[in-house]
Amino acid sequence: MPLQSGHSRMTSKQDWLEMSIQSTPELVEPVSELFQRYGDAGVVVQLEGDWDPDNDQNVTTEPTKITLITYLRVDSTIQNRTAMIEIGIRLISHIQPLGQLESRTITERDWENAWKGHFTLLRIGKRIVLKPTWEGYKARPTDIVVELDPGMAFGTGHHPTTRMCLEELERYVSDGSQVLDVGIGSGILSIAAAKLGASQVVGLDIEDAAVEASLGNAKQNDVSDKIQVYKGSLPHSALDQEAFDIVVANLTANVITGLAQQIALSLRSQGVLIASGIITDRQPETEEAIAQVLTIKTRRYDGDWVLLVAQKES
Repeated sequence: MPLQSGHSRMTSKQDWLEMSIQSTPELVEPVSELFQRYGDAGVVVQLEGDWDPDNDQNVTTEPTKITLITYLRVDSTIQNRTAMIEIGIRLISHIQPLGQLESRTITERDWENAWKGHFTLLRIGKRIVLKPTWEGYKARPTDIVVELDPGMAFGTGHHPTTRMCLEELERYVSDGSQVLDVGIGSGILSIAAAKLGASQVVGLDIEDAAVEASLGNAKQNDVSDKIQVYKGSLPHSALDQEAFDIVVANLTANVITGLAQQIALSLRSQGVLIASGIITDRQPETEEAIAQVLTIKTRRYDGDWVLLVAQKES
């Protein structure tokens, strides 16, 4: 699910416009898609008070406010793009009130430092460690280290949906697994699957920037030989039916519902779907679509988000 999305590196120095707004969990998805469409440097999803469910063990409730941040290059299109964001925010606010849209101009150096400030070393599950490229870390012998440059990525693992997917991949991927990553984004899930033992991982994404970012991150992690990335979605001419042991889809309820039948066709007998990016309010309709073609085995929750694991029967 592209809640943290990407950009291309800039070679010339310039100013950036930082735009941010507070949202409830229910509206993170539409605001993120709006920021992604008109921004150049991705979408940061920041939980209130730096709440961290992995470390704050004594915290019993999730924050109700989430800050979303995006960055726009200051160029000849800036007025039009900021206007489109402002219009979109007003429309979304009719569904549920949002905070005030804030903006400030920052230099390229401040922009680079801002990105670094949003992403830190993160341990997920028993063995997976997500490490920004600039962070030093001495890995344990059993660690699976995934190194990312979040400034070029569509996902960093700090969002609950990505964390849950990584934990399930750790459970299901075994040596020789064939994995399909629908909506590959930064490649974080594909890279983790490859390092967990998958012999082949195929990624799909409709965004050129995601294809570029995922291939770059695969190279950074020395797993390029295991990962293929294609632009597009299911069905795809490059992919055979019943070719995968695992399909991971960290997308949205709408997309997963629409792709459920195609996902089932791509799975081998006893293959599993790991589906996330689903807000609990949309869980019933998503489950209904998946249950028509697969058997739901597991439901996991993290605040307002649900992950579903479903299996293809013989």
